[in-house]
Amino acid sequence: MDKKDNITNDPQEFINYVSEETSKLLEMYSATGGDDIFRQFTTSWTELATRSLEDPTVWIKAIADYQQAQMNLWRNIWSGASEQIAQPSAGDRRFQNEEWSKNPIFDYIKQSYLLSSKMLTEMAANANLSDQEQKKLEFYTQQYVDALSPTNFAITNPEVLNQALETNGQSLIDGLKNLLGDIDKGHITMTDENAFILGENLATTEGAVVFQNDLFQLLHYKPECEQVYDKPLLIVPPSINKFYILDLQPHNSYVKYCVEQGYNVFLVAWVNPSKDMSTLSWDDYVERGVLKAIEVTKEIAESDKVNAVAWCVGGTLMATALAVMTNRKDTSVTSATFLTTLTDFRDPGDMKVFIDEYQVKTLEEKVNKEGILHGRELSTSFNMLRSNDLIWSYVVNNYLKGQTPPPFDILFWNSDPTNLPARMYTFYLNKMYLENKLVEPGGLTICGESIDLGKVKTPCYFFSAVEDHIAPWKSTFSATETFKGPLEFVLGASGHVAGVINPASKNRRHYWIKGEVGKGPDHWLETAEKQEGSWWPHWSEWLKRRAGKKIDAPKDYGNATHKPIEAAPGSYVKVRLD
Repeated sequence: MDKKDNITNDPQEFINYVSEETSKLLEMYSATGGDDIFRQFTTSWTELATRSLEDPTVWIKAIADYQQAQMNLWRNIWSGASEQIAQPSAGDRRFQNEEWSKNPIFDYIKQSYLLSSKMLTEMAANANLSDQEQKKLEFYTQQYVDALSPTNFAITNPEVLNQALETNGQSLIDGLKNLLGDIDKGHITMTDENAFILGENLATTEGAVVFQNDLFQLLHYKPECEQVYDKPLLIVPPSINKFYILDLQPHNSYVKYCVEQGYNVFLVAWVNPSKDMSTLSWDDYVERGVLKAIEVTKEIAESDKVNAVAWCVGGTLMATALAVMTNRKDTSVTSATFLTTLTDFRDPGDMKVFIDEYQVKTLEEKVNKEGILHGRELSTSFNMLRSNDLIWSYVVNNYLKGQTPPPFDILFWNSDPTNLPARMYTFYLNKMYLENKLVEPGGLTICGESIDLGKVKTPCYFFSAVEDHIAPWKSTFSATETFKGPLEFVLGASGHVAGVINPASKNRRHYWIKGEVGKGPDHWLETAEKQEGSWWPHWSEWLKRRAGKKIDAPKDYGNATHKPIEAAPGSYVKVRLD
């Protein structure tokens, strides 16, 4: 019998087993491109201590302030005063339960932790290191502070203790079972992973695979209108994630929305590469990926033009492809929509903490040895950018409270990562993030062509999200100063995923349009007009002006040359990591 199914039979054996396996899980989740959190934290704080020798008053003042605050806290606790010396920041949901304020012991634990956190973060913020080292120090300090929160430990979390008492300890037993189940799976469970099946209740927009090679499958979707625009719409999602974030369920599917608007829709479903595909290059993804998809889409639609939509890394690939096509005098793309896409990597936001020569070199050695960047490691890095929401809240709920997370389509997608080929990924890291060569005229040669985005004159629609921590909007905005064709820049509410997946039917959130370009992102926002609701209808109206005339919708998928291979969503997207 499996140990996790018999965890109460031999407590000591079980404790030893849990200790071993928990260490493995923590080691797995500390992977951040070759350096774990605590090593980076120690390195960063060693640098801070060395620099502070020049001016030790920074340390002295911080410690003095901390000691004074602790004395005030003790005085209030003993006197019964209700004044809070330290309060959680706005949006911090960890201490919402009334026990954290009502019970003096837990009130003290909470406030003492917050005071210590404040001291560490303020000292890090005032370190005055180089820009890169400063960002790393602040990031890893925050990771360390978040990891040590009293909410993350059963003995110092009143909610966990109360639930254990109410359930006679069953919640702790259930939590241990959840922990062992996640150790077996190799990742933290964020949603009910048995609640979704691709093609049944996710990625259900009707269509067929009409072409495939070793890099991608091309999906052709069934029109829902009697007529469609004669210029087909090709969607290029990121190869770093699964495409079905754009086709979740009917009520929030961007693909279905496009079909309903009368577009003849095609979509690239990238392969989930294995180790034997390690030599696939950025050139391959452009030439045999994006450009091949454009070619086949034109053949099937019997059109010499396509409209393109690309998201995130898919947008970076599309921008590269447009530069290649410009050199080849190929005007097949009549318009391009870029969703939260970086082309200028000067300031890549929070991802910058993982990008320096040492970390990239270490990661490069690891990836080249293994042949791929494992999707779980990449997913962990992204989750660390919002660790309280995407890591520690699940540790508390799943392992300490013994709860089972409810079904949530976006979190199911987030838990279904993809690998990246070593050659393609190391090129992307070095040439984009580390050297920022894509925006440099002639900085790269791709598919035999010198890349200059400044020569691209294709009409472009740029959508960015104001809270995006992966592709910061002020960085994506620089594309408006690089591309030379007619352009539209739109800024939406929320973040990298929720900002894009904002269904028109729900009419939620807001977006900004019509700001003045040419004077930087801040000026653009100051002069922009705020619109309520989803940005999808605004984009569709923009696209319809470039979509051509209406023609009878195709009766079948593909054509005589490119016949249906299998039903959408295809087999490539269904490949999950072990």
